[in-house]
Amino acid sequence: QVQLVESGGGLVQPGGSLRLSCAVSGSIFSIKDMGWYRQAPGKQRELIAGISSGGSTNYTDSVKGRFTISRDNAKKTGYLQMHSLKPEDTAVYYCNADLEVLEGVTIFDYWGQGTQVTVSS
Repeated sequence: QVQLVESGGGLVQPGGSLRLSCAVSGSIFSIKDMGWYRQAPGKQRELIAGISSGGSTNYTDSVKGRFTISRDNAKKTGYLQMHSLKPEDTAVYYCNADLEVLEGVTIFDYWGQGTQVTVSS
C-alpha cells in the first residue's frame, strides 16, 4: 500500500529551525506535484509551499524567505526546511502529493499523517 510518511516535527524555540521529511512508502513510478500544508488550532488547513515535478516552487507570503521546499526523486522524498520559526508557525504540518503509481496512472491527493510543529520558548 502506498503511503506518505512524515517525520521531523517537534518543539523548537522561536528563531530555530526544523526540517520536515515526507517519504513515499511502497512502489510507485514517480512523484508528480508535491505540497506542504499546515493547520493551526481553530484554523483551516492552508497550503504553504508547493513544488512541481519539474522543480518549480511557490510559497505563501507568510513563509517566503524562511521556508524552502525541495524533493529528492531518487529517494522518493520531499522536504520542508524551516528557518526563523515563529510562534505563529505552530501547527500540524501535512504533506500532499500526486503519485504516478504506474507509468501513466496518477492518483491525486495523497496525504501524510501530519506532524506537529510547536514553536515556543
